Amino acid sequence: MMVVGCSVSLVVWSFLWMLSPAEGDAEVSCVFMESCILPCSFQGGTDAVIHWTLVTAGNSPVHSYYNNQDQLGYQGQHFRGRTSLFKDQISGGNSSLRLTEVQIQDQGRYKCFTSIIRGNKASFINLQVDAPVHKVDMEQEENRITCSSEGIYPEPELTWSTRPPSNVAFKNPTRVQQSEQQLYNINSSLILSDRVTDLVYSCTVSTRRNKRRATLRELTSLDGSSSDTTILCSASNTSLLNFSLVWRFNRSQIILNRTRTSVPYTVSEEWRQQVKGVSESGSLTLQDLSLKQEGIYTCELSDDEETNITNTLLRIEERSQTGVTRLNVGLVVGAILFVVLAAGLVVLYYKKKERKRGRRPDTEQ
Repeated sequence: MMVVGCSVSLVVWSFLWMLSPAEGDAEVSCVFMESCILPCSFQGGTDAVIHWTLVTAGNSPVHSYYNNQDQLGYQGQHFRGRTSLFKDQISGGNSSLRLTEVQIQDQGRYKCFTSIIRGNKASFINLQVDAPVHKVDMEQEENRITCSSEGIYPEPELTWSTRPPSNVAFKNPTRVQQSEQQLYNINSSLILSDRVTDLVYSCTVSTRRNKRRATLRELTSLDGSSSDTTILCSASNTSLLNFSLVWRFNRSQIILNRTRTSVPYTVSEEWRQQVKGVSESGSLTLQDLSLKQEGIYTCELSDDEETNITNTLLRIEERSQTGVTRLNVGLVVGAILFVVLAAGLVVLYYKKKERKRGRRPDTEQ
């Protein structure tokens, strides 16, 4: 009997739904994997009936409320555990839906149907889902620079530029792939020209919601020593309070990082002995270096719109280390020779003195 009663109720409410007046669609933009509120309101009152459905999915049930409680028996599997109403505000006329862990599949046209004794109301909401560009990565391997970004929706665009402007031809195709979650990954690369040097390469990835840019200077070389060595970061003179900072070794091993809110920066355990300090512009000063620390050092300095990347190939000068060793050995050898020479002079002095004493009796006779 209860099943029959519920079925009859649904048929009645569906009929009233079709007869209810509709308003213009509202537009809502939600961020992938975040929470989002689909607004809906009515005159308010007791014994309210609320039905949310996804129209573009064949009126798939999203959330229902009547008899002063949630009625989720017919809720679509896709929305299980991710919907809720503001129950303490329903009597005041708030029938908005809270949707958590927003998915790309959630986008579409929603209908909010409300019914009270005084009448019925239908509202429509168009939901768009965006996965904004969070980070743009750029890497250089030999004469190739690669730009990539992942986890974006809708399909992004990627553009190249240089500073200062140049006639470099960006002919390599951009590759776009879509994941099982319907998110887009984008990738592009270019071949550096031997005839054009000292350029800053920029890669911009953009969508309808936002865009981010990464800039990269060509790989430079630096000769360091076992004593203090400073590696420059390419960013502006702006204080690090406005930027996040990451230093990496050979592109993967993190040396240190700092977000805009963390004070001070955090140094990884493997590099605590070598890291001496970081300047206000992000430059890294190292100490006690050996050949194990020879390699590529990458500085990433980022704000909300841009990431500045600097790659520096650090070579540890062996002559600086062997030179110190030879100097120390030379000093020791010199000291030994000095002592031996001094001792020899003393011995000669006493021998001469003994000879003089041995001659005096003969002269007196």
